[in-house]
Amino acid sequence: MSGVLPSPAILFPTQHELISARTSVDPTRMTSGEIKCENLEPTESSSSHQSSSGAFRTNALYRQVQHEIHHCAQCGKIFSQKSTLKEHEQIHTGEKPYNCSDCGKRFNQKSTLKKHQCVHSGDKPYHCPSCGKSFSQKSTLKEHQRIHTGEKPYQCLQCGRRFSQNGNLKKHQRIHSGEKPYQCSQCGKTFTSQSDLQRHQRIHSGEKPYQCSHCEKSFIERGNLIKHQRIHTGEKPYHCSHCGKSFTQRSNLQKHLRIHTGDKPYYCLECGKSFIQGTDLQVHQRVHTGEKPYYCSACGKNFTNQSHLLRHQRIHTGEKPYQCSQCEKSFIERGILIQHLRIHTGEKPYQCSHCGMSFTQRGNLRKHLHIHTGDKPYQCLECGKSFIQSADLQVHQHVHTGEKPYYCSACGKSFTRHSSFQRHQRVHTGEKPYHCLDCGKSFTENSKLIKHQRIHAVESFSRRSNLQQHEHVHTAEMEDIPQFFLEKSVGIN
Repeated sequence: MSGVLPSPAILFPTQHELISARTSVDPTRMTSGEIKCENLEPTESSSSHQSSSGAFRTNALYRQVQHEIHHCAQCGKIFSQKSTLKEHEQIHTGEKPYNCSDCGKRFNQKSTLKKHQCVHSGDKPYHCPSCGKSFSQKSTLKEHQRIHTGEKPYQCLQCGRRFSQNGNLKKHQRIHSGEKPYQCSQCGKTFTSQSDLQRHQRIHSGEKPYQCSHCEKSFIERGNLIKHQRIHTGEKPYHCSHCGKSFTQRSNLQKHLRIHTGDKPYYCLECGKSFIQGTDLQVHQRVHTGEKPYYCSACGKNFTNQSHLLRHQRIHTGEKPYQCSQCEKSFIERGILIQHLRIHTGEKPYQCSHCGMSFTQRGNLRKHLHIHTGDKPYQCLECGKSFIQSADLQVHQHVHTGEKPYYCSACGKSFTRHSSFQRHQRVHTGEKPYHCLDCGKSFTENSKLIKHQRIHAVESFSRRSNLQQHEHVHTAEMEDIPQFFLEKSVGIN
């Protein structure tokens, strides 16, 4: 080749080298400073005249490109401009010459610094034409617009799942590969993404950068702040299509939907019992393992789940955070408040399908159903006696153990049942909560009131014959009452 040879720093590649470079460079990742070498190849469809003149033009183009090609000594990447090569080389050297005057963060490219400075200035020049949302970077706007278009151009080759962002695809692929390249220097825990590591590190540092403007409560994650703010705004954006119930979190809606579908995807391998939520399964498994990881520092009692410990601790603190708006009575648990409110509203949402009797609590309905089925699932291991309710079995077991856990501080007397203890205390307090509507007389026990009311019933009949006729009403009614109801009323087990 005639002409002046280039300097040793910039070597002109052969046509074969150019073609190899073309095939090795990913065109989707090529920057404006890189060279598309395939443009240097002549086409096969040219005429013979064009071939001769084309060869001359190609040689001239080779000579022109000879002075424009810049190779990266580290990775062999080709650039058309020396300045672009210099920026690229900073990736290998780690050099970051561009400094943010606001926060001191450094960057290897001036364009990246400019994008970063929008964080401080609040400048968001790129607007979404669909919803009007603004962004500091054009690339972020493009990613956002895929929400409206539904476009998901990045597909996982292993499972076929698609993503709107390439970064999300890369994170997802680590599920298949098991790769967790980000490690916590404090505890050694590894993560699939850098953002997960950064969030985790706040556990060690105690940093909570997201603060609620309403109550000044702080959070580790922005997502948790957004969820929290719905407490103040009352916003419940997730709606159940079956019953119309709304939720503040998508996960709570998904759990709720299983009530309608009957789906219980979490199975206990020990007993086969299934659960709607994974956390419920974890708590249940402690029944088999006997694990009680939550410890009360006040009394040493252990619990299988944290919510039970928190409720228990209110016994020691005396805290009753749930107050009735009708009578201002306060309760330790929200569930107890809901049950209490039904006294004021008269609501009895739990109805027996056998006899139509309604109850304020689901637990009371379950107990009642045992009357119809005759089921007594709670059996005493000492004597074999069975009971409808677990509480009745516990009271019965005191007969065998001799335990009397309810102690009267006034006289020192002890009782096996809490109800017996409450009745006894009225001896000391003088309280008589049961009143006769006919004469106004009061009694310490309901049974004594019932006996007393029979006096008025007898007095209401002037002749004994009238009383006998009246009693036939009750005996006729008794004949229609099933035997198990009569046994229950007189205490036969």
